[in-house]
Amino acid sequence: MAIWHRSCTLEELNEAVQGNLCGLLGIIFTEIGSDSLTAEMPVDERTRQPAGLLHGGASAVLAETVGSFASHLCLDPEIYYAVGQQVSASHLRPVRSGKVTGKAVPLHLGRRNHLWDISITNSAGQLCCSARLTTAILSRR
Repeated sequence: MAIWHRSCTLEELNEAVQGNLCGLLGIIFTEIGSDSLTAEMPVDERTRQPAGLLHGGASAVLAETVGSFASHLCLDPEIYYAVGQQVSASHLRPVRSGKVTGKAVPLHLGRRNHLWDISITNSAGQLCCSARLTTAILSRR
């Protein structure tokens, strides 16, 4: 069963991340599934910490980006919008190069909040970060 309230193309999502932190980090959306949203981020000079590893904050940005956009797609934008309320990330495996992929799937889609599970994997498909994002659902009225 599809969870999306409105349809959106990858091109529209990728246009929305230009000119902000997501675009600066090179985040691009790659797949809109029936119940998931996926985006990639390069591991390069923009996203590594001084020791040469993927920065945990960059992983958190990827997690919050893919989860927040997923929440927005579940809502009627004329009536509601979503804002990040809480994000947590457990960094499980170091990444030095390539790209990471974040996939958000819902754990709870309520009237007042959404809870997303975001798995971030490396280029070999290994889990390198497990994140959770809670978004608050607010009324435009």
